[in-house]
Amino acid sequence: MLPSFYVNSILILKNSDMTYFRKILPVFLLTVLAFVNGPAHAIITITITEGGEGGTPIAISPFKWQGKGKVPTEVSDIVTADLRRSGRFSPLAREQMPAEPYRDKDVVFKEWRLVKATALVIGYVTPVKPDLYRVEFRLYDVFRERQLAGYRYTVKADRLRTVGHQISDLVYEKLTGEKGAFSTRIAYVSQERSADKKRLYRLSVADSDGANPQTILSSVEPLMSPAWSPDGKQLAYVSFEKKRSMIYLQDLKQGKRIRVASYKGINSAPAWSPDGSRMAVTLSKDGNPEIYVINISKKSLQRLTFNRAIDTEPAWSPDGRHLVFTSDRAGGPQIYRKPVTGGQAQRLSFEGNYNARPSYSPDGQKITMITRRNGKYNVGVISLADKSMEVLTDTRLDESPTFAPNGQMVLYATERKGRGVLASVSADGRVRHLFTLTEGDIREPAWSPLNP
Repeated sequence: MLPSFYVNSILILKNSDMTYFRKILPVFLLTVLAFVNGPAHAIITITITEGGEGGTPIAISPFKWQGKGKVPTEVSDIVTADLRRSGRFSPLAREQMPAEPYRDKDVVFKEWRLVKATALVIGYVTPVKPDLYRVEFRLYDVFRERQLAGYRYTVKADRLRTVGHQISDLVYEKLTGEKGAFSTRIAYVSQERSADKKRLYRLSVADSDGANPQTILSSVEPLMSPAWSPDGKQLAYVSFEKKRSMIYLQDLKQGKRIRVASYKGINSAPAWSPDGSRMAVTLSKDGNPEIYVINISKKSLQRLTFNRAIDTEPAWSPDGRHLVFTSDRAGGPQIYRKPVTGGQAQRLSFEGNYNARPSYSPDGQKITMITRRNGKYNVGVISLADKSMEVLTDTRLDESPTFAPNGQMVLYATERKGRGVLASVSADGRVRHLFTLTEGDIREPAWSPLNP
């Protein structure tokens, strides 16, 4: 796995401008590391690798199953895992709980204060009719002895996990004042070997905890750079299925797709505008990799950068007024910002000689990127207020960082024991998780907007 600036450029250029590209990049960077074999549809498992303790104590009582046989989904287990994964909460173990209430009248606040739980979640699941279930939950402030939230859902069995994530979002928001992101999804690319030993690439979408993976597209040629539309209904991505790079938009519900960029040379790094009407891309149609903006409905094209260097990896500011991008115009990859209406590009990164793959935080106050430190490629965050940088990871080869839609976590790709995996780190660097397939490698993550 190579750093993102070079990975995107190398793969995109492999069939079109490689001769030119060899002139400006060291030869050793032209070796692209392949994925290890493994099924892309395998379940992703998440492991908390650092900072899982020390959060606010909270109790999630096991939701009472009021039907026969086994409950289709343990909703309370999903809520517990979500809140623990956030790093903001430390759910009590079941054996630490003084009781397992599921009705309002069963709650005795004093006994929950004795185990130092600041909040309590209770609930139940009951069948309404075949394949239809009612889920009800309540959230309490233990010390003030009052209910903070309570909702009832009626859903089919295949929506019970979704309800669990929705409950987690409500609990998180009530207790922190910030939006939860458990109901969101992630997109990623993985690779396996087909029966005839050819590489098979898959573009997949899964819940934020890796469950319910769905393959959006399979190809024997590389797939890259998935990007969510602002409404979460479409993905843009780069495909080499016709032996050269092209950018597609695909409707996730209907499966329909359209090709939006297939110019001569490079077509890469799609990034949606906040209103979904435009897309920033990297094209070399005029001979050099530059940033362009495509009006999707009008199919018009605006060139934004004019420089002899490689300009790539654009990302929009949340207000839609600026684009940040990677450029080697200063001799090595650095982060720049430019108004969408035109004007001078402003350099944002100054620490280190390698900073690439920028992406804005949802509030527009920070930018995450890959930065090189002591020969390692790590996730860093720049504060736009004072241009200071904080390095959040200490692994060897990170790439493709993307903020969670609530700004509290950063999802990225990295390498572990020779395999490509996904990982996340909290915005303060305290909590870290590892996302791994049971077999094979994954990379190129993208986090969906809130509640797609």
